[in-house]
Amino acid sequence: MAKYLFSGSYTTQGVKGLLKDGGSGRKAAVEALVKGLGGSLEAMYYAFGSDDFFIIVNLPDHASASAISLTVAASGAVNVKTTVLMPVEEIDAAVQKTVNYRPPGG
Repeated sequence: MAKYLFSGSYTTQGVKGLLKDGGSGRKAAVEALVKGLGGSLEAMYYAFGSDDFFIIVNLPDHASASAISLTVAASGAVNVKTTVLMPVEEIDAAVQKTVNYRPPGG
């Protein structure tokens, strides 16, 4: 499974929902959402600053991560960002590849 970081901030509508459901209620909703797509919730944190939350999930594929991002964004309650998380081994494999690249003007 691939690992993803969802981070973002609540809109006014989202904050009202958070006040109603509490953090535990939102965590249960995220767990159900991710499980419904064949994934699992690894961690969920709230934070101060420009982002209100950080959620790490395991999902079967990029399409599932995109479906979550699109659905959450369409709700209007959350401004969400999705980041693909790669294990060290994938970077090790990447640096072993030969890439034929010419920079602009080069």
